[in-house]
Amino acid sequence: MPTYRYQMRAGGGEVSVGTISAENALNAAQQLRNQGNTVLQLTPLRGAGRAKSLSDTLKALNYTSGPSQKDVLGFTTQLSVMIRAGISLRQALDGIAEQVENPKFQQILYQIKQDVESGKPFSEALAKHPKLFGPLYINMVRASEMSGSFSQMLDRIAAYLAQEIETRQMVIGAMIYPSVIASLAVGATIFLLTFVLPRFADVFAGKEAALPWPTIFLMGLSAFMVQWWWAVLIGFLILAAFVFMLTKTEPGGWWFDRIKLRIPIFSRMFRALYISRSLQTMGELVNAGVPMLDTLAITGEISGNRMFKQLWRSVYSSVKQGKKIVQPLQKTTLLPKPVIQMVGAGEESGKLGEVLDQVSTYYAKQLREAIKVVTSMIEPIMIVCMGSVVGFIAMAIILPIFKLSTLVK
Repeated sequence: MPTYRYQMRAGGGEVSVGTISAENALNAAQQLRNQGNTVLQLTPLRGAGRAKSLSDTLKALNYTSGPSQKDVLGFTTQLSVMIRAGISLRQALDGIAEQVENPKFQQILYQIKQDVESGKPFSEALAKHPKLFGPLYINMVRASEMSGSFSQMLDRIAAYLAQEIETRQMVIGAMIYPSVIASLAVGATIFLLTFVLPRFADVFAGKEAALPWPTIFLMGLSAFMVQWWWAVLIGFLILAAFVFMLTKTEPGGWWFDRIKLRIPIFSRMFRALYISRSLQTMGELVNAGVPMLDTLAITGEISGNRMFKQLWRSVYSSVKQGKKIVQPLQKTTLLPKPVIQMVGAGEESGKLGEVLDQVSTYYAKQLREAIKVVTSMIEPIMIVCMGSVVGFIAMAIILPIFKLSTLVK
């Protein structure tokens, strides 16, 4: 059982320091309060009360990576519940940090707790960890600090993070399926070229003049693959590394982002993803009371596509000059006309946040439908492609056998 060092003030005003054992920081604080004391500070004693077991060691090895968005979601949900229950922010941070299993995330939470104890606002403490808590998270927390709706804002942030995680998983799942099918097709083709066709080389030896061109082509390709497989492998790795590095450059990133919006089958899915993410982010920030210029800047950063990022930057520049949001949107083809009209109506009526929530919800449904369409269409396309390749190889093997049998007769 963990041990905590406490500093408390008794009913008579005396301040005392000591240690207490409890399952977690919340139980320790509750025990002290039940005695009529006011808890001033509660700090866990690291390593006290138990030896590090083999299970603890294995668990630590499983959390060598940094914290994920799921860790942030769990933290936000727990923090919202504790704040609503009347627990102070410092005690809530301490209690959550004690229960966190990822050591890196635990260390970050203790750093945030120390910053809060030193008098810094919670949003400023979070801003020291921008890779974990993004600009949307920080700005919504900052807005809640000003409005006094901290626990309600944490609920909104948790709902946003949960939907983001779900959306990311759906998109990744839709991309993994065709990748697996394509890998199986390539693997089957390589197997046929390197293990099956070479066994017919002796059968067709000396009869090259009677072989049809598909057989000649595939036998030559098979011989090349068997002899120079290592060169093919190295070339493939170099090509993959080149494409990966190209997408990390600014020109390559622009090219890749354009391709995602134009590639058949997948373009509808990606477009729905970027529209839903942009409008949901913008709606959450508007409803949180974040200034419009900050909202547009954050929306562009979170959109996930350079073309949408450029769009929201142009809207930012237009609004900064005193123009309405809808004016630059009317010049783009990235957003459908009905969406632009609804944004304009929401801006005119003063209900922009509500309109953005409704539109983003609609496009979240569109995204799910697009993912279903992608997964349903990819399977038959891949089967046809794989069947065509295998059929071509089979034809290249069977045709010369029939031809040679005819010549023998």
